[in-house]
Amino acid sequence: MPELPEVEVVRRGLAPFVTGATVSSVEILEPRSLRRHAEGPDDFAGRLTGARLLAPERRGKFLWVPIADADAALLVHLGMSGQVLVNPTADDRHLRVRILLADGSRVDFADQRIFGSLAIDRLMPVPERPSTRSARSGSRMPVPERAAGESKGIPSQVAHIARDPLDPAFSDRDFVRRIRAKRTETKRALLDQTLVSGIGNIYADEALWAARVHPRQPTETLSAVAAGRILAAVRDVMTRALDEGGTSFDELYVNVNGQSGYFSRSLTAYARQDQPCLRCGRPMVRESFMNRGSHYCRNCQRLR
Repeated sequence: MPELPEVEVVRRGLAPFVTGATVSSVEILEPRSLRRHAEGPDDFAGRLTGARLLAPERRGKFLWVPIADADAALLVHLGMSGQVLVNPTADDRHLRVRILLADGSRVDFADQRIFGSLAIDRLMPVPERPSTRSARSGSRMPVPERAAGESKGIPSQVAHIARDPLDPAFSDRDFVRRIRAKRTETKRALLDQTLVSGIGNIYADEALWAARVHPRQPTETLSAVAAGRILAAVRDVMTRALDEGGTSFDELYVNVNGQSGYFSRSLTAYARQDQPCLRCGRPMVRESFMNRGSHYCRNCQRLR
C-alpha cells in the first residue's frame, strides 16, 4: 500500500494541474470506487461538476482537494493499487473515474484491486494549538495547527488519524510520551494511524533498522532517547524516499505521470531477507507479521 512518501509525490504532481481549475465533467466507470461517498455516484458527479478546486493537501496516506466556496473536499484514498494519472496518453485498463477540467486537462483514477476510493467529504474545523514543545530541542515555541497554505478544515473521514512526522505541527514530545505509554510492540505502534500517520510496513522496517530497534520491542521498555531516535529515523527515511519518488515494487504505484519511484534501490531492511545486513554483514531475516512480514537484523536489532 502506498505510504506517506508515495502519497506526497502524487500530491505534488497533482497540484499544478488542479489548483484553481474548474471541473467540467465527471465520468464514473466503476461505482465501487465511490463506496466512501455514501450518497452515491450521481450525487458525487453532480457536486463535483462545476466546482473550482484548490491546492491539494495530505495527512498521512490520505489526499484531498478542497473545493472553493464550500466546506467540502474531493477525498482520495489510494488503497492498495489506486493511481491518480494526469493527462494519460491512453486509457488505463483499470480506469474507474475520469474527471475533466475546463482547461482541457484530465485526471483519471485507476485502481486494479478497487481497494482505493474517491468521495466528496465535508471539511471539519481544525482547532488552533497555541504552542508545543519540541522533543529535539526541549524549547517552548509557537506551532500553527495548520501547515502553511493548508485549508481551514480536514475531511471528516480523516479527522480521526494523527498528524504525520513531516507535518510542521507534529509534536515530537507527544509522540514520545504516547508511544512509551502504550503496551504493545514497537512496530505495531508505528503502524497505528491514531498515534502517527503515514507509516506503513516498508518505512516501519526501514526506520527500525536505522534506529537499531527490534520490531517486537515492547513500547513500555523504550527510553525517551530510543523513541526519539525512531522518530528521527522515520523522518530521515521518508525524506529520502520523497527525493527518489517513493518506492515501487511493481506497476501498482506510480506518480501522476505514470512513472515509478526508485527508493526500492535504497532499501536497507524491507524485502532483504537472507541478504547481508548493510551494517554487520549477518543475514537479514523475515518474520510473519500481521499477514505481512517484518524484516530486520537479529544482530543489530536485538530484543532487549
